[in-house]
Amino acid sequence: MKIAALLLCCALQLCAIPKIVFTKSFPGSSPEYVSVSVNRDGALEYKESPTDDQPLKAQLQKAEAAQLFDLAEKLDYFKTPLESGLKVANTGKKTFRYEGESGPPSETIFNYSTNPLGQQLLDRFEQIAATERAYLELDRTIHFDKLGVNDALAEIESLWLKKELASPEQFVPLLTRVASHESFMHIARERAARLKDEFTAPPPIAQASK
Repeated sequence: MKIAALLLCCALQLCAIPKIVFTKSFPGSSPEYVSVSVNRDGALEYKESPTDDQPLKAQLQKAEAAQLFDLAEKLDYFKTPLESGLKVANTGKKTFRYEGESGPPSETIFNYSTNPLGQQLLDRFEQIAATERAYLELDRTIHFDKLGVNDALAEIESLWLKKELASPEQFVPLLTRVASHESFMHIARERAARLKDEFTAPPPIAQASK
């Protein structure tokens, strides 16, 4: 039985989908903890507590996920330190962790890094975390604070305009609900409808070079 269980465990590990996990712990901030995990296929999970067993789930486009894994590869899958060692203000304990198809996971922990690739990957995961917080805030206001919906939509629109919104498709069901219910303010319904149209519009067709 022990041998069978060991073989099963090994088989599951070999079949595991590679994953990048970003965590940030910063007591006194809001939230004090975030975790973003992204599989190579784009499956995403967001948590604001290490013990959260019902994480928010979303789906990144494959191209977005590929960019993250490309950066992780260039960073040697976090086998080398990213910490700068400089005396700077504490901005939170950050961890990048890579879980591959085989072999032990690798990770690096840092407060501040001067590595441009590491900073680029950090910026992208921070943007994903901000996106998921915006999703949770919109969902909260829809259910408990209808007057706050327009402010929540404004934050989503700000991320969108700055090209920092991850997986905008995940917002479409919530935007549809706001746009189609008269219990929400007119300005919120209009904004939700407009954002829904922008998020679902097909990408522009590149013009052929002459």
